[in-house]
Amino acid sequence: MATKKRTRYFIWLTRLLGLGKKLPDEYQQASNLIKAIDKGGTPMNPAKVNAIARNIGLEVSVKDPVEKTILRIREALARVSL
Repeated sequence: MATKKRTRYFIWLTRLLGLGKKLPDEYQQASNLIKAIDKGGTPMNPAKVNAIARNIGLEVSVKDPVEKTILRIREALARVSL
């Protein structure tokens, strides 16, 4: 009986704190891109960066520099994680 109470308490606590939440796949891909860039990587293919941005709902011009698109992805991820 005590284990059931502990289990229910644990489930309630994880839901309350939001520990079980995962980002949708599109946002996870964007998050992975930003983490790789923060570690020192540079995006070699601007088309991939643009595709990731479009997948999360951003309108991207092919004329925009990659740095601007990355900044917009960062802003979108900040809005989602709030």
